Amino acid sequence: MKTELKRGKKLKEEVKLWLASVQRINDEKQSIENQAEAVRYWQGSYLGKLVVEKIQEVEEHHQKGSFSDGLVVDESPSSGEMLPMTTLAGETTIKKNMEEIWDCLMNDEIRSIGVYGMGGIGKTSIMKHIHNRLLKEIDKFDNVFWVTVSKMVDVFKLQDAIACALNKVLSQRECETKRAKRLFSMLREKKRYVLILDDVWGAIDLENVGIPKPTLDNGCKIILTTRSLDVCRRMNYKNLKMELLSEGEAWSLFLNTVGQDVLHTPTLEPIIKLVAKECARLPLAIVTIGGSMKGVINKCEWRNALEELRESTGGLNDMKKVIEQLKYSYIYLNDEKFQYCLRYCTLYPEGFVIERMKLIQYLMVEGIVEGRNRRIGIDKGHSTLNKLENACLLESCTNNQDERCVKMHDLIRDMALQIMGHGFMVEAGVQLRDLPDEEHWTEDLEKVSLMHNNIREISFRAPPKCSRLSTLLLSKNVELRRIPDSFFVHMHGLKVLDLSYTGLMNLPNSISALGNLTALLLRGCTSLKRMPSLAKLRALRMLDLHWTGIEEMPQGMELLANLRWLDLDAPDIRMLPAGFLPKLSRLQHLVVWLGSETLNVKALEVATLRKLETFAGQLQDVHEFNTYVRSWQGRGPLKYLLKVGQGDSSYISFDEQGSHPSREGAVIRSSLRRNVVLRKCNISIGREDPLVLPKDIELLDIGECHYVRSLCDVSSLNNATDCLKNCEIDGCDGIECVLSSSSSFSLPSLEMLDLYNLRNLRTLFRGEGASPPPPGTFSNLKDLVICMCPKIRKLFTPELLLYLQNLEGIRVSSCEGMEEIVAGKAEREGMGVNNHDSNTRITLPKFRILRLVNLPKLKSIICSRRTMVCDFLEEIQVLDCPKLKRLPSLCPCSMVNRLLPRLFNVSMYTIENGGNHLSGTVPMLKMSFNLSLIVDEGNLFDEMPVYL
Repeated sequence: MKTELKRGKKLKEEVKLWLASVQRINDEKQSIENQAEAVRYWQGSYLGKLVVEKIQEVEEHHQKGSFSDGLVVDESPSSGEMLPMTTLAGETTIKKNMEEIWDCLMNDEIRSIGVYGMGGIGKTSIMKHIHNRLLKEIDKFDNVFWVTVSKMVDVFKLQDAIACALNKVLSQRECETKRAKRLFSMLREKKRYVLILDDVWGAIDLENVGIPKPTLDNGCKIILTTRSLDVCRRMNYKNLKMELLSEGEAWSLFLNTVGQDVLHTPTLEPIIKLVAKECARLPLAIVTIGGSMKGVINKCEWRNALEELRESTGGLNDMKKVIEQLKYSYIYLNDEKFQYCLRYCTLYPEGFVIERMKLIQYLMVEGIVEGRNRRIGIDKGHSTLNKLENACLLESCTNNQDERCVKMHDLIRDMALQIMGHGFMVEAGVQLRDLPDEEHWTEDLEKVSLMHNNIREISFRAPPKCSRLSTLLLSKNVELRRIPDSFFVHMHGLKVLDLSYTGLMNLPNSISALGNLTALLLRGCTSLKRMPSLAKLRALRMLDLHWTGIEEMPQGMELLANLRWLDLDAPDIRMLPAGFLPKLSRLQHLVVWLGSETLNVKALEVATLRKLETFAGQLQDVHEFNTYVRSWQGRGPLKYLLKVGQGDSSYISFDEQGSHPSREGAVIRSSLRRNVVLRKCNISIGREDPLVLPKDIELLDIGECHYVRSLCDVSSLNNATDCLKNCEIDGCDGIECVLSSSSSFSLPSLEMLDLYNLRNLRTLFRGEGASPPPPGTFSNLKDLVICMCPKIRKLFTPELLLYLQNLEGIRVSSCEGMEEIVAGKAEREGMGVNNHDSNTRITLPKFRILRLVNLPKLKSIICSRRTMVCDFLEEIQVLDCPKLKRLPSLCPCSMVNRLLPRLFNVSMYTIENGGNHLSGTVPMLKMSFNLSLIVDEGNLFDEMPVYL
């Protein structure tokens, strides 16, 4: 029988009953024997009678044990009952989610899967469909078990729930360990099973519970649903995120729920769409609110529903139920710091994309996030936001500048606002023209956010009495011109005051008495010319005067001994008072305007700021620069932008992330944090006090420094190339090449090279005789930009190009002498390169973009006998290159089908007039692959590439 059971058989039900009776008879037999051992003489006849009866029962039961048609039957191919399901909406999103989960289940390499997403997004609904689909997958799985875990934290209860799913019972008298062993055995007997754990709130220790680890050998899998990515990560599960419905899918689901008949009343549709929008693409909210309005065709009822939904506390009773479901995620954060941070995000407008660094600055000055120094505080801030993202309470996103940001789902925001209660007044981004009425400014107010409105004037009869108010955010009210002088007199507890990007011309004098103020933020107040004394603001830790119109340092600044963060990047400030900086000994972040001819920072003064982690400022000359760099003694700022000399600085900026706008207008959002800008100064090796560059420099920007012929002549650069990622050279008349064969370095870490207005530049690399570039030359270069360099005729030799295996983009413009991008045979002798070369293929595995603009003499990109292999090419742009007759062959024929779908833009244009002669290749490409193709009549292409 054991052999049969191992072959996928199971006992018949009558056999199970017969065996159960055998067990009962054996137990009773044992009881009689125990009694016989302790029998007294007067009980003997009684026991004898029991023995006779039991023998008779055994004989009768033995006869019943003859099962002529066998003991076992085939085990059913799948164990588990079909679960009731709702119809899934969202053809694209839901199908994508379903197939991702199913693919993982069918993948033998993936044994454990975690499906996560915010509450109400449909995790349970989709898993019920998966469960029922698995029941039919008889060739892959024998059993499917569903266990709802919910907020179960008791191992005992979880063990019971799993045993119940197996139709088993565990003893309540045994300890967890023994129960785990029994459960382990029960599950192991089930062979190939899928265990679905729904609504998991914390990491589960499988061994403690008694769940076998799923392996390829046992054929088992575990899949769980949770609101937290952290749960998936801590259990080391493959994580899959459930996404919100699209706008179209959400509208379709809402319409199906409420009933298509409502559209028979044409005037209702606009209001119904607004109600649907309030559900914020969350399936639970859509089904709940749609169900409550099913069949309603009265316009007044729909308008009332819309008004109640727009109340932050969720006026509709049905929406309150949704909010309550979401509130569990907030409660299970189980940490006041995380909960406070989430509540703080509600101070921003609904749907607002919140810059991480800006939010972290708020959290730091509020004391929510703290650390020994600024860097540790920022790291903790990012960790806090990551925790909220992982709990699906915040969404990760980026803004237009590609900065890391977070976003709050509308219903999560409503939930948090409901939790905050009366101590918060949030009217952010709602187009207010006036401050809320005076009766709203009660004494129990703690935080007020009126940011991103159109408030023009504050005209209270009397100053508001808000002694408990700690945060007041009025930023982005650009038309706000004036605040009454006495407005802040009763706000003694105010800690954070944000007036950024307002039209204020003066600050009210009552600010001077805010002794508890820790942050005064005035960024972007370009009309602000005067500030009252700050002498009494001894608690101030952060002062932001970035891009304000102030012309003189505020009085009392030297008394702000607690100041940690100071931004003086204000263009109208002419000078810093002597001896001012050393008095601010706790400064960790200092930025001073870089574009002034007079606002220079004294090296010896800034050197006294030993806690400085971020510094941007202008030093008068190379000597001052050297003095400051030498003072570091290996412990300089973590981030810096040091500018030497006077010159164009209009494009230079420095923020908390170390961003650096380039001349093309794009912003370099890489990890660049350590930048040096040199303007109109002698930086050559031969000077008396040679330049001392920091060894960890990441960006070097050289402008109008005429005493160097190449980077080889820049003093100390040979000791500062290990981290150098970006180099920009502009207006240096002496530059003839970037590197030469006499160089002791090859810039192996360089990723971006920008060359502008170099009137004597002739080549990137100058060799002697036939010597090729040294190995590693520009080996990590990703982007090359060259503009207004009239004497350079050939950009690369084939030998140099072979080193550029990481090259992604080439942009060449307004170089009137440029004839070839890759030099041909006739011109390579003059560049110090051996002409013997049999290699006709040049592979650039990462190359994506080629832009050639205003090159009147350009005849060739690469000679006709060479082929460029560019598997990831996306864009070719040729503008105003009238002598260019052909485009290169870019890949062999076998790669055409793989390459072309990536190529999304081929554009050719010139300002000259003339005929048009193109082969059929380009029209064919345009038709077949929908390319963006611009061809002007002035393009005289004799030959198009055979393979693009």
